[in-house]
Amino acid sequence: MEVVSPSQSLRETVIANIRNGLRPGQQAMADWYSGPLAVSAVPGAGKSQGMAAAAAIAIARQYENASRRQLVVVTFTRSAAANIKGKIREYLKKLSLPQTGFTVQTLHGLALNIASRYPQLSGLDLENATLITPNQSHRFIRAAVESWIVEHPGIYTRLLEGNQFDGEETERLRRQSVLRTEVLPDLATTVIHEAKSSGMSPEELQRLSRKVADNYGILAISAGLYQQYENLMRSRDFIDYDDMILAALRVLENPSARAREQNQVFAVFEDEAQDSSPLQTKLLEILASNPEADDSSINIVRVGDPNQAINSTFTPADPIYFREFCEQCANQNRLATMDQAGRSSKIIIAAANFGLQYINSLYQKNHPSPVITPFREQLIRTVNPDDPQPNANPPAVGKGVEIHTPSDTHHTIELISQRVVELFADGENNVSAAILVRENRQGRWLVESLRGLCKEHKILLYDVGERDRHSHVPAEILALLQFCDRPHSTDYLKAALEVLVQRQLIPTQDLNAIATLPEEFLYPSPLTPPQNEAVQTAARLCRSLLRARMELPLYQLISFLALALKYDQAELATADKLCERVNQQIAGSASLGNMLTVLSEIVSSERFEPVETDTEERYTKKGQLTVITMHKAKGLDWDYVFIPFLHENLIPGKIWVPPQSQFLGNFTLSEVARAQIRAALHGKAEIPDISQAWEEAKQLKIAEEYRLLYVAMTRAKRLLWISAAQKAPFTWSKPENLQSQPPCPVFPALKKEFG
Repeated sequence: MEVVSPSQSLRETVIANIRNGLRPGQQAMADWYSGPLAVSAVPGAGKSQGMAAAAAIAIARQYENASRRQLVVVTFTRSAAANIKGKIREYLKKLSLPQTGFTVQTLHGLALNIASRYPQLSGLDLENATLITPNQSHRFIRAAVESWIVEHPGIYTRLLEGNQFDGEETERLRRQSVLRTEVLPDLATTVIHEAKSSGMSPEELQRLSRKVADNYGILAISAGLYQQYENLMRSRDFIDYDDMILAALRVLENPSARAREQNQVFAVFEDEAQDSSPLQTKLLEILASNPEADDSSINIVRVGDPNQAINSTFTPADPIYFREFCEQCANQNRLATMDQAGRSSKIIIAAANFGLQYINSLYQKNHPSPVITPFREQLIRTVNPDDPQPNANPPAVGKGVEIHTPSDTHHTIELISQRVVELFADGENNVSAAILVRENRQGRWLVESLRGLCKEHKILLYDVGERDRHSHVPAEILALLQFCDRPHSTDYLKAALEVLVQRQLIPTQDLNAIATLPEEFLYPSPLTPPQNEAVQTAARLCRSLLRARMELPLYQLISFLALALKYDQAELATADKLCERVNQQIAGSASLGNMLTVLSEIVSSERFEPVETDTEERYTKKGQLTVITMHKAKGLDWDYVFIPFLHENLIPGKIWVPPQSQFLGNFTLSEVARAQIRAALHGKAEIPDISQAWEEAKQLKIAEEYRLLYVAMTRAKRLLWISAAQKAPFTWSKPENLQSQPPCPVFPALKKEFG
């Protein structure tokens, strides 16, 4: 008869108490002992809480077995890792256990740790290798493009010809600019991340290109760009995030190293599993395998929500992989569903469920052939009346779901202002609210429109995009200074013009046509064709920057450029800080060349802005109205959520082919290549041709945009306020140009049901 010690008995009591404090779906995680488990969770179901409790219970059971193996918990971001680590520690305190026996890491952090322990096996010289930053990666991509053009002049010429070409020199120069600075860098960036994160080498991509034929050889071009990028990376001892995963997998190919790593791990818990790439999943499954078992069983718990997959159009993540894992586990009776959510009031949950079902039915109606719908059929349920967790399904405020059709965007601001004042007056600054926007330009316009109101009523207004813009100050200043240094450089002129367009200082226009002939643009002669008003505005501003370069002392140049860019108060403060730092570093050897060197180092190192970890608290602070994009809002929640400007041109929108690149055809090379690579990765028998791939890319975007709306709706606890103005800008780069805009297709149905 087994003797149970008093401490074990007490611990089992605490474990039972922890389990009883969880909802049914969370309890399924807490009851896990071994093997694979898929947990498909709805928004607001308490994934982090359930995972932390299950992790602590699993650690306690290992402790009883006197095992020195540890639990590996993997999350998507550093802030999420810090959050779940704190929750696990709290549970371990309740269990009177030491704060050990587990590790919480991001996927890339885990991979880097494995690779660094076995440098000879990983193939990475981590003492000399440098992790590439996004800015450096962009420069490597551009360098790879230039190298590829030199080595493949015939294919490049075919791209220049496009659908048709009359040989006119100005048009040839314009197309060169488009290909070198837009089309080919975009293709390279997309393909490298898509292929590399899936374990596909340049050689494998080249072999894949032989299975599909098109006029340009898009996949063959992609393979060449990918190879050039890899050559540049290796020659300069740089690595990227995908290299970390690949290096860790090389280590785990060695039987001895694999057994050693597996013997240190008793299980792997993965959060946000819908956002994992195939390589990342492979790494976790190897670590979770039991080296002593003959049946190749894996001890892994993967938690995610395929309906909240909102990164697949700009990262290699694809919700299809987690869906497949859920189906595999369901066949083994190892699928748990966390479908009870206590975050939102009942009517908000009803609206989210209605939207999910309506969009799926709309999708099936428009695509009668078998297709993968945007959403997995998984509805949110309210919690049980005896739910153990406090404040579940809080009472709605007002109608709970309020849907408006303002006359225009200015009327939208009036309605939001009125409702915000009412809500904060009632809540006595003990409530949180957010306005969720689809793009940053909408947020900037909203903040400017609401600033006076919030100041008058003492409501804290927090613009999340403002900090992101501040982090771009050094890069924007660098772009203008490089132009001032070499105004006849096509690349530097175009980069400067892009900054001016983004800051809305000059009208949106075809910058390639301007940048191809810098001298004619800046100082037109009597023989130069007349410039339109937009081009003249841009030329005048550029000439004023060049005059400042000649007339101002060097130490005043950055401050002048900050004023020329019409920075706000906070941005000017950032520019002043930048100016002081640069002038200190070039003291004694002041020259524009040295200034550019220092600025380039600041931009490439990305050390200018501090890293902040208290993200969630800053975004959801009580008494605060937060303006934030829908993407950044994932994982957060507020008492009141406003979703204005819900128009069809943004959600679901459509893949846009820029006018300047339409000479290639009515598609983009990067999206076609992405769809073709994914078809191969998904094991399809045939690789789609250009028209099929372009259609698949369209559907991928539509599905993801609808999931993004679902994420936005489920951020609200007590009030969800939605609007689609009758008149709105076609593009938010010109918010003053209003025209009739149809609403998002789901909006009229929501209004009919809940309005």
